[in-house]
Amino acid sequence: MAGLFESDSYMIRQKVLKLLGEEFHIYSDNSMKNMIGYSKQKALKLKEDIRVYSDEQKTVELLRIKQSGMLDFKGNFEIIDGPSGQNIASIKRKALMSIGKDSYKVIDTKGREVGEITEDSLGLALVRRFVPFATYLIPQKFVMKVGGAPGKVVYSQTFNPLVHKLMVSGVGSSGIDPRIAAAGAILLIAIEGKQTQAG
Repeated sequence: MAGLFESDSYMIRQKVLKLLGEEFHIYSDNSMKNMIGYSKQKALKLKEDIRVYSDEQKTVELLRIKQSGMLDFKGNFEIIDGPSGQNIASIKRKALMSIGKDSYKVIDTKGREVGEITEDSLGLALVRRFVPFATYLIPQKFVMKVGGAPGKVVYSQTFNPLVHKLMVSGVGSSGIDPRIAAAGAILLIAIEGKQTQAG
């Protein structure tokens, strides 16, 4: 069975009604028969520090997603390789763009913007924000593109009051580092999902 970073597509599932932090189970597909990753987001943290593991027993730490600082309101998240502890890249929210549609920058270790994650359409984004319950009928879709990579990674969410799912596709064929693609997926379901629940 392919692991998280060898998979071209996978699904992340989150139970919404959790009191002590959020849990994210990563499956090879929608059947939920093969778990290929697990992540936990601690509650009441001043800055995010999300770990991604190979399984629910936390056997191997694959990835760490760490907010740069407690007062980092712009949302800059460092992506750190679990086994080596090396910084891979970072993902930062585009503040002005996010007023209309959600958008993030992918930044390399030298501080250069090399890619982006953007919501599918401004029109649909505005409908989701201002029409009650529209998020349930028109779920968010995001696309990650990184310069030099021939393809793209697509993130499609489905949401109901009990379960939030994010389908990730095109990772292997995109040419994008699968660790960056996975970090983007976890941030989208954790951060954007939290906003959706609040809205």
